[in-house]
Amino acid sequence: MKALSIFLFIFLFSLSIPSKPSIRYEDKIRIKEAFLIEQQFGEKVWKGFTLPPFPIVLVYDDYEFLINHPKPTDDFIFLENDSFLGVDVYYRKRTFNKHFLATFPAVNGFNCIVIGIPENTNQTSTSWIITLLHERFHQYQYTSKNYYQDTMDLGISNGDQTGMWQLNYPFPYEDKAVIEKYKAYTNALQKAVKELNTPQFKEYYKLFLKARKEFKEVLQPDDYKYFSFQLYQEGMARYTEYAFLETLKKYTPTIEVQTIQDFKAFSNYKDSFLTKHINNITALKLDQQKRVCFYDIGLGEALLINKVNPNWKDQYLLDKFDIEKFYPKN
Repeated sequence: MKALSIFLFIFLFSLSIPSKPSIRYEDKIRIKEAFLIEQQFGEKVWKGFTLPPFPIVLVYDDYEFLINHPKPTDDFIFLENDSFLGVDVYYRKRTFNKHFLATFPAVNGFNCIVIGIPENTNQTSTSWIITLLHERFHQYQYTSKNYYQDTMDLGISNGDQTGMWQLNYPFPYEDKAVIEKYKAYTNALQKAVKELNTPQFKEYYKLFLKARKEFKEVLQPDDYKYFSFQLYQEGMARYTEYAFLETLKKYTPTIEVQTIQDFKAFSNYKDSFLTKHINNITALKLDQQKRVCFYDIGLGEALLINKVNPNWKDQYLLDKFDIEKFYPKN
């Protein structure tokens, strides 16, 4: 009877101890797939891509998990050295928006990818993995020499030291003259991209350069700086998604990721991805989607630059914030 009482006491005591939160296995699979792709193909996409730290804050409804961070802050509790991911994992009560898809110095000054789980970010497993690589590209950007100082040297932050100017800059999205030239420019860009591998490309490329010049001329100098900055930063991140998909054409995903129900092979996802985002060049409206338009415009311009200047990536981290510099001088 005494032994039974001790057993019941231990059992009831164990129930009173709060259990530690954990990362779902399917989320570990997605993260590990991104780790493997980054290590295997990152240097083929961008030289030096794999060098910066790769910390992630994975945000759930109630908790967030700090993954692969070199110097966690004290508010994170050590969970484990995860044998599947091969990295240390920490956790704390959620502080970040669970819908985030962002990269910034979130923990102890390190650029962290702060990302919600697929169902909270409207992503499939495939697009979530590719989006993680998009955000990894921002870590690559932000750790380049003098990146933050160079952004401030653009002179368009209006004194904002937080970086929010990058989202809230008063670009003339609703100016009728700007919209008119923007439409002509995006139409020319889309046509040139669609003719990329045809004999007519040179003709469409010249028309694009003309329309781009006219769009630039209708903008104030600071507005063009902001436009150029967004193409450089977010447009090239979108291009990086496609560059990985292009590199993954013959890649065999891990068995684990193939077992996730909504996972679609990268080789199959590539074509629908490109079609969607090239269509967005003209489908997204400047006065409605505003800054979001610049992501897919940047993808389109990167594809053109890659055609006319195959070595442009060597200049990328050196000539910041104006991808016009990457076009050959006529």
